[in-house]
This record gives sequence, structure tokens and C-alpha cells, in this order.
Amino acid sequence: SGFNFGGFGLTANPAVNFNIGNFGVSTTSTPPFNFGNSLASAGAFGGFGTTTTSAAPAFSFSAPTNTGTGGLFGGTQNKGFGFGTSFGTGTGTGLGSGLGTGLGFGGFGTQQQQQQTTLGTGLFNQPAQTPAQSNQLINTASALSAPTLLGDERDAILAKWNQLQAFWGTGKGYFNNNIAPVEFTQENPFCRFKAVGYSLMPNNKDEDGLVVLVFNRKEADIRSQQQQLVESLHKILGGNQTLTVNVEGVKTMPDDQTEVIIYIVERSPNGTSRRVPATTLYAHFEQANIKSSLQQLGVSLSMARTELSPAQVKQILQNPPAGVDPIIWEQAKVDNPDPDKLIPVPMVGFKELLRRLKVQDQMTKQHQTRLDIISEDISELQKNQTTTMAKIAQYKRKLMALSHRTLQVLIKQEIQRKSGYAIQADEEQLRVQLDTIQCELNAPTQFKGRLNELMSQIRMQNHFGAVRAEERYYIDADLLREIKQHLKQQQEGLSHLISIIKDDLEDIKLIEHGLNESIPIRGGVFS
Repeated sequence: SGFNFGGFGLTANPAVNFNIGNFGVSTTSTPPFNFGNSLASAGAFGGFGTTTTSAAPAFSFSAPTNTGTGGLFGGTQNKGFGFGTSFGTGTGTGLGSGLGTGLGFGGFGTQQQQQQTTLGTGLFNQPAQTPAQSNQLINTASALSAPTLLGDERDAILAKWNQLQAFWGTGKGYFNNNIAPVEFTQENPFCRFKAVGYSLMPNNKDEDGLVVLVFNRKEADIRSQQQQLVESLHKILGGNQTLTVNVEGVKTMPDDQTEVIIYIVERSPNGTSRRVPATTLYAHFEQANIKSSLQQLGVSLSMARTELSPAQVKQILQNPPAGVDPIIWEQAKVDNPDPDKLIPVPMVGFKELLRRLKVQDQMTKQHQTRLDIISEDISELQKNQTTTMAKIAQYKRKLMALSHRTLQVLIKQEIQRKSGYAIQADEEQLRVQLDTIQCELNAPTQFKGRLNELMSQIRMQNHFGAVRAEERYYIDADLLREIKQHLKQQQEGLSHLISIIKDDLEDIKLIEHGLNESIPIRGGVFS
């Protein structure tokens, strides 16, 4: 018996065989419970992830996920896929007085950092499990399979309760009187409210110098105070006159947040300029004093927008995030619709799912707004096209009229110029050609005759059109039969009504007659 919620797979089974592969600890209890990698085959509803169906749900730690992995998918709550916070300690050149290009960048101080050859402890570092993490995993296994808190059959009920809490990703698992309870979070390997989505990888280079700042303010406020914001950022950077803060773009985000993309341009004394690398600028923003100043401006998050190298992408894909089943991670890589542009990211818990839903709604609204703007532009262009076509037709008519007037002026001028001269040979030849053309036009079977025939046909069509306008409309036979039936019913109803009125009139006359006869009799009685 089992049920599957969405793509997370919450499976309950009355048998447990809990195995920790790396540590060689196998624990079995009387009411065994089996934690399965596979999802339940009954009641499956694949809402968020890939659903794997098997006959016997079984979850084994024989191929454990690395719960000690730090970085982007570590033990902290996942707040989305950010490329900026992952490279801050990776490859930093520092903002010192000399960056190797002759353009001394002294706006952020003179401290330099040696370029690191390792990838640091950020996005891609996968450290080995520590003894504390191993103990944590063993304690979790004990809480889920064989708690010894009460020492009787109630421990089996407590084990099932701990299993439900682990599946849900919240609560505390009590298993021993002498050991602190296990804290269940959504990042634990047993939490079933997990899925894998995809995020677009940035294609900006480090030399572009783009850094994203997320403000806890609305887009309208940011745009209205954009100049003051640029000046404040310039002061935070030390107020160096060789540095210029530029805003690349402003985009609204859910929960009344706004994303601002900036870059810094450094001018050298010899007149050349360059952009400060994104990783260098981000490392400067992550300094404690600078970060506090940014927080005073309302900045909640900063990240460098740089593309991932092939080695970094390979490192991410080869190491599943903490708490994500390697099988699901492999399936997510296979189902990637565009591996060159998209990268799989985990969605842990309903908060992350809600965040992605809000982002999707926000992007849909932005797309709809852009479509509305494009539609308005198209309508305006259509109006302009109609106006332009009307003006072109008007100018054509005007050009034709001016051409005729010009021709008349040329004719009169030529007549005055040739006045008193005899007709020349070429003129005589031209006159003969004109007479020939005139004869052809006047011939009955030629153009004039055809034009007369067309004119007569046009007149006949106009006459027939006027006659047709006076013709009556024809009604369909079935419709006419229905109208007759309706009128017949109306006639019968009127006849019945008339007969009722006649009967009532006769009754009234009879009553009047009876009243007239009774009046003299009453007069004789009272006399």
C-alpha cells in the first residue's frame, strides 16, 4: 500500500530493511519499513518530477547521495539557481592597483588576491563526508527504523511517525533518551517533496562585467530614483572619478522585488576604458562593509552574471545535489530539452515550487505586456500605412493633372514657336500617323466600337440592378408553411374568443330581461 504525491513519491510499506551502504550498518526491526528509491505504483500522480514505477518499493543507501555537499545545492534552503553567489570565492583577481593590463583599478582599495587554481567551496566543491555527518546519518537511520525511546511496541509507532516526518521534511525524530533528536528538514534524503526543474544558463562573459542586484523595492520606485541609486552605488565604490556606474537593465520580480543589472566602466589616464570583470566586482560587493552598505540601499542579493565553463557544467551534472536521488538526477539530465542552454536544478519543498510559479507568472505577464506593445505598434503602423496609401493616391492624381497641364503648355508653346513656318517632312509624317490612329479608333470593329459595346452593357446592368431592387423577396416553402400554420392557429383562437363573447352577450341580455320583469312585481308588492 502506498501513495505518491506529485513527483516526490511518498511511499509507505509495512516492511523495513534500512541499509546504509557506505557505513555498513544494517538495521532491522519487528515492524520493518522499506524506504524505496522507487515511487509507489498505486495512486501515482506525476506532478513535479519523473515518476518511476516498480513492483516493490525499496529505498537503499547502497548508493548514497553526498549529504555533506556544500555549495549551490547544499544544506541551506534553496533560493533558486544563482550563478553569482557561487563564484565569489572561486577565481578572484582582486581590485588592486594593478590588474596586469596597465589599467590600475584603485577604486576598491589596494588589496589583491592571488588567483586560485581550485574551485573553492562554492558551487562545485564536493567535500568528503565528515564523521559528524556520518553520525547524523546513522542517527537518522535509527530514528526511522529502530528507535529505542520507550522500549516497547510503541517504538514501532514512533518509527512510522518519524518516517512520515522525514517524508514531509519537517519535525524532530526522537529515537533515544540519551541522544538529541534528529532535526528533519526538506534537504534530508528522505524528503519526498522534491523535483527537478531547469534554469537557463547565462551566456555573458566575465569581461562584460554584469552584476545583478536584487532590491526589495518596486520597479516603479527604482526607475523613478535610478539616478540617485547610481550616485549611491558610486559612493559605495569609493567615489573614484575614474569609475562610472552604468545600468544595463531593470526587471520586476515577484514579491515586490526588482532586479537591476549594472556594470562598472574604468577609465585610465591615457584615455582608454574597460569594464571591470564581473567576478572582481562581485567579490568587492561581498566584503562585509560594502555588503552592509548595499543592504542599507535595500539590496537583498547580489550575483555575478557569467557563463559556466564546460568543466563547471560537467562538475554540476556529475554530482547530484544533496538529498536528490541519483537516478532522478540522471533522468533529469536525459529529459533536458536543451542541454546547451538549460541546466537541471532541484526544487525542494513547496516554497521553492511557489517561487518558480511566481517567476513564471511574472515572465508571462512581461511577455503579455510586450505582446500588447507590439500589437499597439502594429495597429499604429497599419494606420500610418493607410494614411500613406491615401496620400500616394492623391499625389498620383495631382501628378496626372500637372502632367496634362504641362502638356497643354508645351503644345501652346510649340504652336507659337512654329507659327509662320511651313509644315516639315517629319511633322507631315507624324500627322499621317495620327490620322491613321484616329481612323483605327473610329472604326466600328475596333476600339471605339468595343468601348460603345461596353458602355451599353454597363447601362443594361445598371438598369437590371434597379429592376432587381424592386423585386419581392421569396420565402422558403417550409418557412411559409410554418407561417400559415401559425396564422391559422391565431385565426382559430380569435374565432373561439368571438364565440365566447357572443355567449356572454346572450347571457347578459337574459339577465337584463329577467331584471326588467321582476321590477313591476316588486312595485306591486310594496304598493
